[in-house]
Amino acid sequence: MALPTKQSAAPNNPSLLLPSELVDKCVNEKVWIIMKNGHKEFTGTLKGFDVYVNCVLEDAIEYDRDQESGKETTKNLESILLNGNNICMIVPGGERS
Repeated sequence: MALPTKQSAAPNNPSLLLPSELVDKCVNEKVWIIMKNGHKEFTGTLKGFDVYVNCVLEDAIEYDRDQESGKETTKNLESILLNGNNICMIVPGGERS
């Protein structure tokens, strides 16, 4: 299934950038992904995504913060598939702040 382009979505406004186009610019780049649950975050190289923004990351690091103690654990992952329904934010650049 092809993703919409800015020409087909808004022919009268060439400066309009669709979310899928922005995410497409991040493919093969480092990203920081914050999940909706609020205590899991991921950094890694975005290798691909689909129309539901399910994302595949390689060389990923999972950051998991325990909500009771506040202690954060990290886990190195070779690759991971993240469900787009659970993604809150994708930050290009991959640097956690």
